[in-house]
Amino acid sequence: MQHDEQVRLIKQLCAHLDAGTNEDAGGLRRLPTATFTDSARSEREWNEFFMATPQCIGMSGDLPEPGSFLTNNDLGIPILATRDQDGSFKAFVNSCRHRGAIVETEERGTARRFSCPFHAWTYDTGGALVGLPKSEHFGDVDKSCLGLRPLAAEERHGLLFVHPDPEAAIDLDQLLGEWFNDEFPTWNFAELVPLTRQVFDTECNWKLAMDTFGETYHFSVLHKNTLFNGFHGNVQCYDEAGHLHRMILCKRDIDAMRLLPEEQWDITVAGLPVYWIFPNVILLPLDAGCFLVRAYPDRNDPGRHVSRVSFYLKPSLAAMGDEMTAFATDIAEKFSHVIRDEDYAMASSQQTAANSGTLSHVIFGRNEPALHHYHNTYLALLGLEQLPLLDEASVTNTM
Repeated sequence: MQHDEQVRLIKQLCAHLDAGTNEDAGGLRRLPTATFTDSARSEREWNEFFMATPQCIGMSGDLPEPGSFLTNNDLGIPILATRDQDGSFKAFVNSCRHRGAIVETEERGTARRFSCPFHAWTYDTGGALVGLPKSEHFGDVDKSCLGLRPLAAEERHGLLFVHPDPEAAIDLDQLLGEWFNDEFPTWNFAELVPLTRQVFDTECNWKLAMDTFGETYHFSVLHKNTLFNGFHGNVQCYDEAGHLHRMILCKRDIDAMRLLPEEQWDITVAGLPVYWIFPNVILLPLDAGCFLVRAYPDRNDPGRHVSRVSFYLKPSLAAMGDEMTAFATDIAEKFSHVIRDEDYAMASSQQTAANSGTLSHVIFGRNEPALHHYHNTYLALLGLEQLPLLDEASVTNTM
């Protein structure tokens, strides 16, 4: 983030702190609880948000050298992503062109060749079929036509994107917009080193998981013994542009930092930026690195999802040795467990109530603008009616 933008946002946080105010959405909105339970809605979201949208499957550091690979099965399509020998990022359907078996079964690693465990058809990191045992017995086939089926893939700003539809192309200019395409390079995500990975299978809709990253109103209650020790609750900056949005949470360290000259101000000391990449990705850059959170629906149960929470460390800290790495690992895992044991536990509680059908709607407050934006973005892209902005009296009268 450019320094002048950091200063602008820090001043905005300070103004909120001094005045006892917060971001104001201008009114309230009511969201039907069926949003989290409706199977038909869930199927549309899967097809239009996940199958028809480029998906972030990790960061550049997940493929640190030629021959690096990772596999992904979160989208219902087996994906094999590789760092080819020339350093380029590629992705394929992880399925042998012979009889369709999964070729690479490991989650990640390094290899020059990928051999199908069924008949040993073998592919290189560029997806080409380079080995076909007993080809004289199998038959005369053109190996150049039987490489792994490619998926559109692009590495940008240190993020790895794959389109799950083999027939589709990637448009990251549209997905990230001018705003994120300009701001993300300033974070140097491509330099980060993967440190921790957590997987949380949770009984809540994937959108409820996203909602937990949408406001700090709950910090003084839900996180009173954890995050509230380091953050001012119910104070934030918020900006949006179309389907993009960015929040800045307010750290308590801002109290001392604001006394320094402005040229020494640092947004990662004063706050915690929270970027939302549609539909299911949260990026949280820290002074030590970055969290990447990805939420995936359970296609068979709208009330369940899987989140992958990964932390990536700055290389300067990784180079400091095992003691620093162990310290950073401990901090990252504690933060991940706050997500699991506090945020997602509360989201599961919300899901239980939604499943019961006893409440027709929930309410988004004036101080929760990100929640307004999340859900109206989802509705707009499905071609559905927007949630209207209501004043307090209107909400009271319609409950």
